[in-house]
Amino acid sequence: MKAMILAAGQGTRLAPLTDSLPKCMIPIGGKPVLEHTLIWLRSHGVGEVIINLYHQPHVISAHFGDGSRWGMRITYSQETELLGTAGGVRQAAWFFDAPFLVIYGDNLSTCDLSQMARKHRERGAMATMALHWRKDPSSSGIAELNADDRIVRFVEKPRPEEVFSNWVNAGIYVLNPEILDQLPAGQPCDFGREVFPRMLADGRALCGYRMQGDEGLWWIDTPADLARVQQAYEYD
Repeated sequence: MKAMILAAGQGTRLAPLTDSLPKCMIPIGGKPVLEHTLIWLRSHGVGEVIINLYHQPHVISAHFGDGSRWGMRITYSQETELLGTAGGVRQAAWFFDAPFLVIYGDNLSTCDLSQMARKHRERGAMATMALHWRKDPSSSGIAELNADDRIVRFVEKPRPEEVFSNWVNAGIYVLNPEILDQLPAGQPCDFGREVFPRMLADGRALCGYRMQGDEGLWWIDTPADLARVQQAYEYD
């Protein structure tokens, strides 16, 4: 499979660290976050990756180049304005010709991408979202699933009284190319706030993949998150 890594965000909550450094280039365990992601993707057989760029783009392209050091082929998609998670994927639509992965580049994960992709094919879904059980889901998108793990309700960053699930969007998707036709071209668009709710309203197949066991997910949204993840990798 091919993959797209979303790396255009500015990471303002981690300023001043991110003033001159993309969030995905913050070092964890001696490697940038994005390097951990590439190694993880390669371990699941992904050989072609496209990365969208906006904030301090040269830092990413100078470090990773064409990807050959990691046994991959890397292409870059430069954004002149922030297009959001779905808008960035839409701009890179020309890159995809089969089911593909989308990965949020500012997280770390050990999700079993091979198993997730297999379940996506078996279920015949248009989109499959990796889901992570989170004790406090209020700062994430939350999903309700039926017995077949089809998502029947999704709310992005719910208010406390709206919380109905602890299964949250892990920022890892398997998407079929036909979803690209559902995304507006040349304008900002977000999967959690716009695309997934619209899919559910239209009755399109959006499935969930519940991460289990040693499939982990680490957010790096705040200085406290960063310190926690750096410590975890230091003693890993």
